[in-house]
Amino acid sequence: MSTPAKVIRLDRDPRAGANGEIYVRSDASHLPFADRVFSAVISNHSLEHFDDLDGSLREIGRVIKPDGALFVSVPDSSTLTDHLYRWLSRGGGHVNAFTSSKALADKIEAETGLRHAASRTLCSSLCFLNRYNSPKPRPHRLLLLGGGFELSLLLYVLLSRRIDALLHLRTSIYGWALYFGKIPEMPDTEVYSNVCVRCGSGSPASVLRATFLRRILWLRLYQCPSCGALNPFLDRGSAVTLPYTNKPMVTI
Repeated sequence: MSTPAKVIRLDRDPRAGANGEIYVRSDASHLPFADRVFSAVISNHSLEHFDDLDGSLREIGRVIKPDGALFVSVPDSSTLTDHLYRWLSRGGGHVNAFTSSKALADKIEAETGLRHAASRTLCSSLCFLNRYNSPKPRPHRLLLLGGGFELSLLLYVLLSRRIDALLHLRTSIYGWALYFGKIPEMPDTEVYSNVCVRCGSGSPASVLRATFLRRILWLRLYQCPSCGALNPFLDRGSAVTLPYTNKPMVTI
């Protein structure tokens, strides 16, 4: 992510910072920061891993400024995607299961004191199965899920979106993004159906249609603007605007 903000990343494991970023080794339930120092906190696929969820949320609320913002994304533990992830990775380190975006939003509001501003449903491409991303040696279970080849993931994207449209199921869904606090520009909450099978980036259909679209026989494809992988194009979704600032933020 390119941003003029001063970024501080927090993790239990020590890492080296890149591009001017600062890494801090700590637990989310005991943040080593003063009160109300951050303009934004980003918790991207983190809450499902926190042993002390309530304590971590209270700490997040403590370090955010009164006019600050919080972004949270989590998997829906009832989805096909999350079941596959936990089966493949033998739990995947998930200690908290979320099945309702409203219940989670209410909990975050109560613990942080930040008002829930918006939510977005997130689609899956099963990119964690991709051979580019899977650990070495690759799990034997991966062979039962198409071996991690991008063609099998491409077929999943096409079939899951079609099945959901016809039968009103949720085979293409994996979780939610939630926004709290004072958001300078409200995000578009429409679902992104175009999600890269390699890097997992979601893209608005309007942008892809104008710049990256190509056709092979009957299949329309786009090249992911983030990693360059070819993906099936689905004519749904719209743009989303995220608030970038030159104020300090922390990612947990």
